[in-house]
Amino acid sequence: MTEFTPYLSLFGGVLIGLAAVALMAVHGRVAGMTGILAGVIPPLATDWAWRAAFLAGAVAAPLVFIAAGGSVAFSVPVSTVALVVGGLIVGFGASYGAGCTSGHGVCGMARLSPRSIVATVVFMIASFVTVYIARHVIGA
Repeated sequence: MTEFTPYLSLFGGVLIGLAAVALMAVHGRVAGMTGILAGVIPPLATDWAWRAAFLAGAVAAPLVFIAAGGSVAFSVPVSTVALVVGGLIVGFGASYGAGCTSGHGVCGMARLSPRSIVATVVFMIASFVTVYIARHVIGA
């Protein structure tokens, strides 16, 4: 079971919100990780520099947290094959859904985008069904 951490969760959510607002204010872009990542994979987007900086910050933040004395509890309860298959399914879904949960769920819903609201509802229903099947049908 995961430990309940309301203050760390609130702080993390505030940082995500501030980053999304800052990116929209400075560059007029939505902070969707799939779209940001796509711009640094060849062929590079013309605005690849801010994308690379955003991704570097996303990777560096937990490292800074650990260097400051924090700890990140991390375990992977599935095989590498399951991780790869899951990653491909998520990647296909993000491509098919024209964005990922960060783009639709955080930024799109904040802009009251009907497409993003529908996409986020579909993401949530799919996750509820997946957890139910994994825990109660398969027994994982």
